[in-house]
Amino acid sequence: MESTTAPPREDDDWDLLNEDGFVYKRRKLDSSSSPAAEPPPGPDPEAQELNRRHRKRKALSKLKARYQSEIAQWEYLSNTLRAMEDTTRHLQQQRSQTASFELLPPVEVPPGMESACGSLVDDLLLQVEAQEAIIRDASSLCDIAEAMCNAHEEQANQSLIDLPIWALPPSPRELLASLCDQ
Repeated sequence: MESTTAPPREDDDWDLLNEDGFVYKRRKLDSSSSPAAEPPPGPDPEAQELNRRHRKRKALSKLKARYQSEIAQWEYLSNTLRAMEDTTRHLQQQRSQTASFELLPPVEVPPGMESACGSLVDDLLLQVEAQEAIIRDASSLCDIAEAMCNAHEEQANQSLIDLPIWALPPSPRELLASLCDQ
């Protein structure tokens, strides 16, 4: 009769591996016998977090430096607009005070009609002058914004014009060398 216990086979000491269609055998690793079989420890999570924070802080400071001048220009425009609004409000208050102290016109008009027409004309005149000041100030702001845009566009165009390819070096090798340096 055959025995029920089979001798250990040679296949029990091997692992069959399949990596991208490449099939091969490898000896089984006994984790209890070799300390080298332990997986290498992963990167320190605290160090990774510190590196991530450092990269984030560096990127944010770079963005801040890049846009600092543009932010200053927009703050200047915002402050100018606030000043113009205050000036317009002050002019309207001043006009309304001076309009109330004006002398009566020399033309004889019935008493009820005189005050109604005079105040209406004064109010309309004040509105037109305030609108004129607002339009003048808005036009000034538009001119400043257009100058900023033109300067930015000129700077971008100049950076393209300054490329070494436009300098026309004497030979193609020198051109390639100058492009490789960039």
